[in-house]
Amino acid sequence: MNKVVADAEAAIIGLEDNMTLMLGGFGLCGIPENSIQAILKSGKKGFTCISNNAGVDDFGLGLLLKSRQIKKMISSYVGENAEFERQLLAGELEVELIPQGTLAERIRAGGAGIPAFYTPAGVGTEVAQGKEIREFHGKLYLLEEWLRADFAFVKAWKGDTAGNLIYRGTARNFNPMMATAATITVAEVEELVPVGALDPNQIHTPGIYVRRIFQGKNYEKRIEQRTVRKS
Repeated sequence: MNKVVADAEAAIIGLEDNMTLMLGGFGLCGIPENSIQAILKSGKKGFTCISNNAGVDDFGLGLLLKSRQIKKMISSYVGENAEFERQLLAGELEVELIPQGTLAERIRAGGAGIPAFYTPAGVGTEVAQGKEIREFHGKLYLLEEWLRADFAFVKAWKGDTAGNLIYRGTARNFNPMMATAATITVAEVEELVPVGALDPNQIHTPGIYVRRIFQGKNYEKRIEQRTVRKS
């Protein structure tokens, strides 16, 4: 099976309105920049997007918010995007805020085939509304369901033509678990190498999870909050 496609436009073939998408990244670190641009250009809309955050106003998922292609965000942190705040307060955007560890575990559960699990995070808060609560060993836990998507878009440092991926540093974040939890996983990489070029002991995402892979280009890798020492 040939998994290599020419570019992001070829990688999103089959994308339709109202699909559920997972997009890797933490803040602006490790986001699939090329895939987001291709989704933007596609004009498809009504997406439910599962991502740690919604980017910033002029970059990342913020671009899809601005173009009104996102119907609902399922996230754990959204504090850097003024357009997100405006749409939320105006009732133009559905939002499900989830504790960050719960978000990670719901995605991991989706990839592992575990439909639900119990967690103490969110007990006694709005997160618990409408959810089953049970006591285990004297402590209350919420029942949380898995998360799965039609497409997952992940960003890796290196990948081979079989779809095996290596992430670099903190850009690893949500990418590996999202790669396992979608019907179609698209991986964009900074460097695409032949099979056998990667050390098997260093591979984070096995190629079995990846349907399409391409070498990205023109990465900006913006810093969300630049902090430098005063001279």
